[in-house]
Amino acid sequence: MLHVGGVRTALYSWLYARRTRGKFVLRVEDTDRERSTDEAVRVILEGMAWLGLDADEGPYYQSHRFDRYRAVIGEMLAAGNAYHCYCTKEELDAMREEQIARKEKPRYNGRCRERREPRPGVAPVVRFRNPLEGAVIVDDLIHGPVTFQNAELDDLIIARSDGTPTYNFCVVVDDRDMGITHVIRGDDHLNNTPRQMNMLLALDATPPAYAHVPMILGPDGAKLSKRHGAVSVLQYDEEGYLPDALLNYLVRLGWSHGDQEVFTREEMIAKFDIRDVNKAASAFNPEKLLWLNQQHMMRAQPAAIVPYLRSQLRRLGLESGDQRLLEGVILAQRERAKTLKEMAQNSRFFFTDTVEIDPKAAAKHLAGAGREMLANVRERLAALPEWTAAAIHGALDDLATSLGAGLGKIAQPVRVAVTGTAVSPPIDATLELLGRQRSLARIEAALGRAPAA
Repeated sequence: MLHVGGVRTALYSWLYARRTRGKFVLRVEDTDRERSTDEAVRVILEGMAWLGLDADEGPYYQSHRFDRYRAVIGEMLAAGNAYHCYCTKEELDAMREEQIARKEKPRYNGRCRERREPRPGVAPVVRFRNPLEGAVIVDDLIHGPVTFQNAELDDLIIARSDGTPTYNFCVVVDDRDMGITHVIRGDDHLNNTPRQMNMLLALDATPPAYAHVPMILGPDGAKLSKRHGAVSVLQYDEEGYLPDALLNYLVRLGWSHGDQEVFTREEMIAKFDIRDVNKAASAFNPEKLLWLNQQHMMRAQPAAIVPYLRSQLRRLGLESGDQRLLEGVILAQRERAKTLKEMAQNSRFFFTDTVEIDPKAAAKHLAGAGREMLANVRERLAALPEWTAAAIHGALDDLATSLGAGLGKIAQPVRVAVTGTAVSPPIDATLELLGRQRSLARIEAALGRAPAA
């Protein structure tokens, strides 16, 4: 599944392409059919769409390009840059065990490099004939020059015995065919890079520039796992995170621009440079992500957040097409919630005709003096010529003054009556958003309840 590690790599690629006015290519590398399920591909495509990481080309599927890969393998065999290997699994295992016993690095020893005759009953793999001498220098944009001796690189399998091409070969053909100039990927791929560069050179192609991004670790310093947050990226949508907040958080995991913490998408594009990414791994901090999410909710125009709030309300079985109400709820609630999911849950009473009143809140605020206070409020509110937060606040303030009571004493019974709980945004804003009819109907219904014992 596409999770935060893959998203950060995609983000760095997207930002670099946007800043340099290049092209961002989306490629689904699905040669491993066990891992590349339909569901995994769906998460990639839907996740990228939700994040707004729009591709200039693609998606290209490697599984659709097998004929092209086989044709290139044929060319390499004919040119002597690849060869058939007839070693069995048992022979390769024995070779590996002998090398380990001699304290050597386990690698294919080139046994079939010069073999010319087929081996009856054995379906061969195809290996790339890697140079035996010299060195490959990966001039990494993050790590600097990294040197690999060709003598240490074994002959990579580029086609399995059933004829299917391998990932490391497919990306080489894709990079050449698609004119890829820059590859940004996780540093767990760094050891593949010299072999890929040698294959590109064998195909008379110029290798792209490479940048290998450090890993993201969990808060405990261990490899990021599901318990840390390595869940499908779409889970963040379900949990009520804004895509811009998640991208802002991920861009800062390994990159910085002075002391700035909060970035708009435009600021990220303008300021990001892949050469400024740190060499060291970064730790995932869920609390920091929550903080950033709230910062983005508070800074964004309410209209931009409405679609995400509506999505969360639908998950609660609620629907509203009232743009004014939705924007008003966002303004009223965004300092009180860290996610859109939390905001939706706390705002259900705005989108229902009636509310269920919490018994504990009713016992505390709608009995005795609280009930009398609510009756007084109903009378004042019903007489208001206009239903605005300012007018409502003035009426409640006047009532408090006349009764010699604090505004809180008056607000709490009203709050419980109209929201069902003792927690809500300021009561004047809450009543304005609910509207005159619903507010008075709920107060009436609360007064009609049997007094709490």
